[in-house]
This record gives sequence, C-alpha cells and structure tokens, in this order.
Amino acid sequence: MYQYTDFDKQFVRQRAAQFRDQLQRHLAGTLGEDDFRALRLQNGWYIQRHAPMARIAVPYGELSTAQLRMLARIAREFDRGYAHFTTRQNCQYNWIPLPKAADVMELLASVSMHGIQTSGNCIRNITSDCFAGVAADEIVDPRPYCEIMRQWSTLHPEFAFLPRKFKIAVSGAAEDRAAIAWHDIGLQLVKNEAGEIGFKVLVGGGMGRTPVIGTVVNEFLPWQQILVFIEAIVRVYNRYGRRDNMYKARIKILVKAEGQKFVDAVNAEFRSILERDLDGSAHLITQAEFDRVAAHFQRPAGVAARPGSKLHVPSDTPLAFRRWVERNVHAHQLAGYRAVTLSLKRPGQAPGDVTDRQMELAADLADCYSSGELRVSHDQNLVLPWVREADLFAVWEAARDASFATPNIGLLTDMIACPGGDFCGLANARSIPVAAAITERFDDLDELYDIGDIDLHISGCINSCGHHHSGHIGVLGVDKDGSEWYQITLGGLDGSAISGHASAAGKVIGPSFAADEVPDVIEAVIDTYRHQRAANERFIDTVKRVGIDPFKSAANAQRRATAQAA
Repeated sequence: MYQYTDFDKQFVRQRAAQFRDQLQRHLAGTLGEDDFRALRLQNGWYIQRHAPMARIAVPYGELSTAQLRMLARIAREFDRGYAHFTTRQNCQYNWIPLPKAADVMELLASVSMHGIQTSGNCIRNITSDCFAGVAADEIVDPRPYCEIMRQWSTLHPEFAFLPRKFKIAVSGAAEDRAAIAWHDIGLQLVKNEAGEIGFKVLVGGGMGRTPVIGTVVNEFLPWQQILVFIEAIVRVYNRYGRRDNMYKARIKILVKAEGQKFVDAVNAEFRSILERDLDGSAHLITQAEFDRVAAHFQRPAGVAARPGSKLHVPSDTPLAFRRWVERNVHAHQLAGYRAVTLSLKRPGQAPGDVTDRQMELAADLADCYSSGELRVSHDQNLVLPWVREADLFAVWEAARDASFATPNIGLLTDMIACPGGDFCGLANARSIPVAAAITERFDDLDELYDIGDIDLHISGCINSCGHHHSGHIGVLGVDKDGSEWYQITLGGLDGSAISGHASAAGKVIGPSFAADEVPDVIEAVIDTYRHQRAANERFIDTVKRVGIDPFKSAANAQRRATAQAA
C-alpha cells in the first residue's frame, strides 16, 4: 500500500485545520453559505435530505486496517453506527452534524484520509480494479499510476472549478472491473508488441440523463506522457465545456457534440504542451518518480508464491463453505494465495452499508489473514487481497460469524444500490426498500445459483449513483405526480460482464412500475430468461441474443395480472 510521506501527512493535516477555520467562521456567521458551500464541497461535505453527508476518499480502493478502524470509530462516535461504501470506492456518512465536521476531518487526517475533492466541480477520487496487484489476469499493476494521478490532480489550481465534476478510472487487467468506459476519462493499461507499457485512453463516458460510452481517443499512449495527455483533455474541456446549463456541462456532452473536433483540439493541446517543454515544466513521469511511487506497492512482507500449491476443497466440507469458495474466492497471481470478497449484501442491510462493528471485524480479518490490507470494490463489497489458500476455511468461519460470508458474489442479490430517497435530497424515489424486497423475493440460494450471473443496479434518480444504466437489469426511481415509480432497463454492461460484450446502456422495457410491482416484474423477467436461455447461457447473453421484446411482454403481462388481482 502507498505510505504517505511527511509532506503528504502535513498537507492533509493543514487542510483539516484550514477547514476548521472555515467552519468556525461559517457557524459564527462571518462566512456566508454561498461562500462556504464551495469550500465544504471540495472537502466532501454535502447537505442532504436530513443531515450533512460526508464523502471520504478511498483512493483506488485501498484501505489499511488502521484506516478502516478509524472509519468505524467515526461511525460509532459521530454517526449512527454505520457507513456506506459507494461504487466509486468512497465511504459515506449520512448523519454527522455539521458542527462536528472539523473533528471528523482531524481524525481522518491522523490516518492519512480525507474528503478532498470527493465532491465539487473538480477531478474526483481516482478509482481502479479492486483486485489490482493480485488479479490473475493483470497486464500491468495500475496502482502506481493511480497514485501519481492522485498526487498530480489534488488541488490542481487550473482544474479546481471545472464546468462539472470529473471522474477518472484506471484498469490494468484483461477484464475491466473498473467500468472505465463509463467515466469522463477511462484508462486501460496495455502492452504493445515490443512489450512497452502504455494507455488506451477513452474520453466522454458517463451516465445521468444522457448515458454515453467513452470514445477511444488514443489506442496507445506511452505511460510517461499520461499526465500531459490528461492535462490536455481537461484543459480543452475547461475551455469549451458549457457552464450555462449544468445538465449539459459534463465532458460527454462536449465530446458528443464536437466529435473529431474535440479529439483534434486535445491532440493540438497535447503537442503544444510537449513543444513548450523547454524548462521541463511538462508533467512527464520520469522513471525515477515512477520507481519511487511503485516501491510502495511491493508485496507485503512474508507474502511469497508457494510453488506446487493447488486449491483443493474436499467434498466432505460444508456445502456453505464450498459455495463460498465458488463465489467469494478469486484467482490470484501468486501460487498458494487467493483474494476473498467479504459480501456486504445480506437481508436486513442496505447494499454497501456496513456497521461500525462489522468494520472492526473486517479489520480483524485483514490483520489476521491479509497482511493488514483491504479493498473497496466497485460492487460495494470489501476484499481481502492476500489470503493464503491454507487459511480459507478459517477465513470463511470468521467471515460467516461476522455476516460477511453470503455466497452470492455476481448473483442477483449482490446488487448495486445508491442510498436513494431515504437520505439523498436529489432522489426521486427510494432505493433501499426496493433492494430489500428483491433480496427477500430471491432468498433461496439454490434458485440464485440456477439463475446464475446477473448484475442488478438500482438508482433513486437520473443522476445514476447506483449505475442503473450499466446493470444487466437496471431499476431507476422516477417521480410521477409526487409518487415513487420505477423504470426497468435490460441489457446494460459496465465492463465487468462476460467478455465478448462491449459496455452498453440498458434499454427501457416499458412504462414505469409502482414500488410493490418491481419484485414481480423482476421475477417475470427472470422466468422469461429461464424459458429462453440455451444450455449454460447466462442472462446477459440471452438478452443480447433474443432482444428485449420477450422480457418486455412478460413485464407488461405481469402488470396486467397485478392490476386484475387488485
């Protein structure tokens, strides 16, 4: 893991002290709300439906146990005993009183954490693959590049007030588990025929009111030039992005409107920066700087390959353990090791939510079995990246006792969901009750295993924090005459699905449904899949093969049946 330098630590502490001064002046009435709003946003503090919301950065998803224990302490002492992990590898609190915000920031700073640039119109938290550095299909470890980007982008004076928020995701594996095509900038680490490392660069992806898949603007950019190319992209966006209409201010709108003209402008700016580099001011990454940062991402002490080791799960072990190994245990670069997902999806708990006690237990697990390190996943779970195969049964027992061992990773109930209308002031509808109703409806593990892999994503509004556009099944909350209704989409992909399908936005299968109809509609969609699927065919493959019409007909038939029964 990256170890903050003395400069890093001082920087975060000074930022916390600066925010305390701003907060005190605001509470005293000498710093008005309009002036304070921009300051609190760039430190991760929103005002939501019931109380302030704090968003804490977890850069590229890596957490130490000391950091997780601090998050647990804050949940216990300042919130209501829990926190929420998001699709962008952040941690959110929903009930911290604003007068306590500076106290929280000081505690975070003590473990090198903060909320800097987790909101506001700036470059947000850099996200990546939760299995970075351990994935069996990894081409290049993306973490050193992510850390260099984080350092470069933090409080970048030129990009502090962009037209709108700006999100970057980086993947270094054959399978994209970071959903890069859905980001303002998506970066895929690749190697050319000569074995040289570079980036495939996508620009202009995004969800919201206008879902757009990112456009490839460079097939192979040498890694040394990546900061310069990002600077060129953001500079063109900063110069030409719309500021008169917040709904058309994201870079995806500019890329879609200008097409090749946008790409040409970026390339011209990129060349201009390099040509002006007479004094070395261009942000080229030197080998020495890369090596300095990469040194922090070496394997933990005591972790080494165990040649000849092969995972064997005896048939006389408990079925629950065997299912857990099948679903929650993942291949690893090192022989004798596995990565383990701690599921945050279980009945009675909102997707992504975790209590202070659970965070402490997860930290205990990481200290005992994963070299003191965890990851936050795009799917709102926690990951132990350094688990010895010989320890898997002990890890399962401990995870089971801590309610982390639900063997449903990749299945229907391993859903993504935003907090929705229960907390968010922007939401049109609630997400958590719908997620709970679906989980209750599909509570039989045998049935879930028969259904197989499905990504179900739920958003409480068109801002798409639950990434409904990219779900194989998407659920979007909408307002209809002051009531909560839900649109259902099918066929979305976020890059983490079965290879062979490109990222795509789901298609709406009919008019919106009432909240109590949603589980019935999902069940009708699943039943249609079971009747339509070929042998061993997964849900998304069936949808792509037969189209959405059979599913649309089933959903509408279910609506008519519900209406007649009522």
